Amino acid sequence: MTKQYQVAERGDSRKLAEFLSREGQLLLPMLDLITQAEMAVDELIDMAGRATIEAILLMSAEQVAGVKHPGKAAGSVRWHGRQSGVVNLAERKLRVSKPRLRRKGRGQGAEVEVPAYEALRTHSRLGERMLEILMRGVSTRNYAQVLPEMAETVAVSKSNVSREFIEASEKALKRLAQRDFSDKDILIVYLDGLRFGSYHVLGAIGVDSEGYKHVLGLVAGGSENATACKQLLEDLVSRGVKPGRRRLFVIDGSKALRAGVDAVYGQDNPVQRCRTHKIRNVTDHLPKSVRPQVRSAMRAAYRLEPAEGMARLAQQARWLEAEYPEAAASLREGLAETFTVNTMDLPGKLRRCLCTTNVIESPQSGVRMRTRRVCRWRDASMALRWAASAFLTTEKSFRRIMGHDQLWILQSYLDGSDETEAAVARKARVA
Repeated sequence: MTKQYQVAERGDSRKLAEFLSREGQLLLPMLDLITQAEMAVDELIDMAGRATIEAILLMSAEQVAGVKHPGKAAGSVRWHGRQSGVVNLAERKLRVSKPRLRRKGRGQGAEVEVPAYEALRTHSRLGERMLEILMRGVSTRNYAQVLPEMAETVAVSKSNVSREFIEASEKALKRLAQRDFSDKDILIVYLDGLRFGSYHVLGAIGVDSEGYKHVLGLVAGGSENATACKQLLEDLVSRGVKPGRRRLFVIDGSKALRAGVDAVYGQDNPVQRCRTHKIRNVTDHLPKSVRPQVRSAMRAAYRLEPAEGMARLAQQARWLEAEYPEAAASLREGLAETFTVNTMDLPGKLRRCLCTTNVIESPQSGVRMRTRRVCRWRDASMALRWAASAFLTTEKSFRRIMGHDQLWILQSYLDGSDETEAAVARKARVA
């Protein structure tokens, strides 16, 4: 069978571009091209990509000046050779050879632009693409190395990438700050802080009645910063997470967060303190030899009914009091709120998802992974921009929470009558 395609020489993209524009053939037998031309796959793709762009420019020029006929000049716009140009790709700028068009006569304004070239030159996703790659963990210093190695690639310097990222991350932060949740029935709000060098960012993730997770907002400041806590919650109110309905708040145990929830949303919202944080806070006051025993006792108590579980931990605190008073005080502090979800008669699978801040800590792990290469945090605004970009990137892989099909039980509890709530409150106070 006679082969109808051509084999391009290494580095000769013009012939391939002319062939593509003339034949309109977009699919080439890549295996034979690689074998016969003896070139690497990335070199072939690089050349074919440039050739495809140059073919598009040729076809666009033909729409303006007509098909080129050597020795003939027809129409008011004429072909006038070729010239170098630069087009914006998703992640870089690329030098290409483009047709040159001119009108009849001389003087200013004789040059005619190729429409496709103008479109490629002015409509760029450069910043967004750089943001995507940086969020995958590539530092600005190494960014040029992850791009295809092309001698004609331009404008891929550390300073340029940093500038593009700042603009893109500012847009990401603005998008996050403008989100509206008025159409979402947010049942659960998880609050926790994240540290970037010496700077802190406080974040909120919400879960709607269908079990879908949403990054609600971020603010510069830690979970112990009362001003930052109140600022974040007030921002959520302004964007649709209003105090009109009761919600479950899951927090890391910070007193400032607890006070902020009461101040902004009222004291009738159930608050669950993260058990993982509580166990960590208690065992941090203990010698290593005692930690496993206390950790196991706390975990076992959390599986019991509220009254029995709190009684067991109160007994544990009395045992710790003599030798480890700080651990005992930490265990007693906010003890009832570590059993909040136990008072709701929820299924075990859903309860496990609501008793810790794992729903927000898991995305935080993704944020840390995407920001781990940053060695120097210049200010709080930089930390906030990076956090917003990383959270939004991580959000793309969010799944519904465990036990989402049982969320209607929590929703029924939150919408319950005053009598039901009073009974539950009495049950929680029994120690």
